[in-house]
Amino acid sequence: MKGLGERLRDAPRRVPVPPVTDRGVWDTVDAGTRTALLTAAEAELARPAPVLRASDWARAFRDGVRTAYESEAGALRHRTSLFVLAAVLTGESAPAQAPPGAAPYLDAAADALMALAEASTWCWAPHDRFTTARGENLPDPDEPFLDLGAAEVASLLAWADHVLGPRLDERVPGLRRRIRREVRLRVLDPFRRIRDWHWIGLDGDAHNWNPWVHGAVLTAALLLGDDDAENEEGEEERADIVRLVVRGLDLFAQVLPDDGGVDEGVAYWWLGACRLLEALDLLAAVGGPECDARDLPVLAEVVRYPYRMHFGGAWYVNVGDAPARLPDEQPWHVLFRWGTRLGDPAVSGHALARGLARGVTASHEDGLGRALAGLTDPTWRAATATAATATSPDNAGNAAWLPRDVWLPRVEVLVTRERAGTAEGLALAVKGGHNDERHNHLDVGTYWVALDGEPVIVDIGQPTYTASSFGPGRYHAWPLRSAWHNVPQPGSGQRPGAAYRARDVRAETGGPATEWSADLAHAYPEGLLGALRRTVTLIRATAAAPAHIVVTDEPAPGPDGTSGTLGLSHVIAGDVRLHEGRAVVATAGGGALQLTWDAALLTAVLEEQPLEDPLLRRSWGERLTRLTLRTGPSRTPGRAPHPPLRVRIERAH
Repeated sequence: MKGLGERLRDAPRRVPVPPVTDRGVWDTVDAGTRTALLTAAEAELARPAPVLRASDWARAFRDGVRTAYESEAGALRHRTSLFVLAAVLTGESAPAQAPPGAAPYLDAAADALMALAEASTWCWAPHDRFTTARGENLPDPDEPFLDLGAAEVASLLAWADHVLGPRLDERVPGLRRRIRREVRLRVLDPFRRIRDWHWIGLDGDAHNWNPWVHGAVLTAALLLGDDDAENEEGEEERADIVRLVVRGLDLFAQVLPDDGGVDEGVAYWWLGACRLLEALDLLAAVGGPECDARDLPVLAEVVRYPYRMHFGGAWYVNVGDAPARLPDEQPWHVLFRWGTRLGDPAVSGHALARGLARGVTASHEDGLGRALAGLTDPTWRAATATAATATSPDNAGNAAWLPRDVWLPRVEVLVTRERAGTAEGLALAVKGGHNDERHNHLDVGTYWVALDGEPVIVDIGQPTYTASSFGPGRYHAWPLRSAWHNVPQPGSGQRPGAAYRARDVRAETGGPATEWSADLAHAYPEGLLGALRRTVTLIRATAAAPAHIVVTDEPAPGPDGTSGTLGLSHVIAGDVRLHEGRAVVATAGGGALQLTWDAALLTAVLEEQPLEDPLLRRSWGERLTRLTLRTGPSRTPGRAPHPPLRVRIERAH
């Protein structure tokens, strides 16, 4: 049997993305995608290149602003990817002696690649613990920190080298050697030398960094490794890196819940679980059956998570740090390929519909490797070409992947809708869990309500990250606090930590009504409440009544038998009109949702919240509204302060 080093010999030749010289593939990219990419590249040629400034990098340490540098670094990566794609699509070539202008996209790609190679660091400042340990605020090129930023650049350089290699050798001889040098010094050597990187997950906490970084290391090792058959040392080095990658990925696979749930939310599914799928695909392609680990049983559940969180259109149940409106720039071809491979039409149907909705097969904003794979995957190309000439799936009325009930017990998330296969009508999502989840918000017991696929009672989502977003000051950001989630407010907010959690969580599915319930008292400070039972029920239409949702909260006082007021928060997207005992919400999509309650028990207060953060505005526009329904205090020892508090939610007619 071949050793691993021998099996990986000539690995780039087996990567399913062909080089620029294979014009049979690159000249047949669909016209719409080709035009979009070349139009964007032409416009980018006229813009000045992003500048990576020391002062911007240092801001993460000075005032906590990380976007000043990371936005420029991201713009440089996107610019590089775009010019590489344009050079591949056009097939530009020119000798080294040819004058400027002989190959504009190729030259621009080379300039951008060189700019990345010459950057002092690829690491994003808040991640660089080496700089922090030195008490400095500038990176040291001799002590590179291997983080997500370094992983992104290494992957980009490896793919650019792979796909443009012959043209780079002709036009800019020496650039590929420089690429290899930088990737070795900044990524491959640190990966082999330091074996306690926090993102490996040796302590059992393997999160999305694990497959994100491991996938980039794998890509770099396979595409940039020495393919000289006589270089046994280089061959064994590559095999050693691949072994370490496989061990690391196994740690991530071990912590995946068997129901396919992701506590980081659907946005981070693409940056974690999807990275694992891509790494496994690459391993299988270059290593053959002996390196094919794609039959792990949990993966069949993992690939279902995105469609299970789908409300309709671009809207998703946004647990954790996820936007409610998922960006189109996702590698839908990966989901489509896995759905096809596993024979799961719900997975592939959802991926195809969302991929078609963006209007192109792939984009430079996906990341270079993902864009190249999407442009060249024959099954994806054929499916999108065929579907584009037919009637596109209607996310509002014919989304066959939308199940009626989804219950994920490991993350305690329920998603349910009036009818399977359509986003029309009411949809409900509820989560339990605890307040030490990855990318956690203080949101135990929160719920979402969508009408015709559009969220109306919402989760605000992730604001722009700062240097404190993953430190002690995380919950200083108001969108992360329990006061701005759809949870009870018993006079004190929920607390961070795994001990603050939902208990006795139950879900009943499959009947005329779907119900979720839990005791939320332990998500709040100890002793504040004796119990707080929340029950959220979607009741489907009958001849006697329309479909509606009922949220019931049953608080019991703490040990002293007294309680203060209890507030019930509802964060709402849409125009809210308040009436006695009810509120009507006009949605952007033209629908209307009505909330009703017992005005004798609950007093309503409306607050408008302007949104300045660009990430939040992308989902919600200029503002959101919080409707708080508040009780009066009770001083009656030994008795519940109020009868059950109920809010009914339904379509307004």
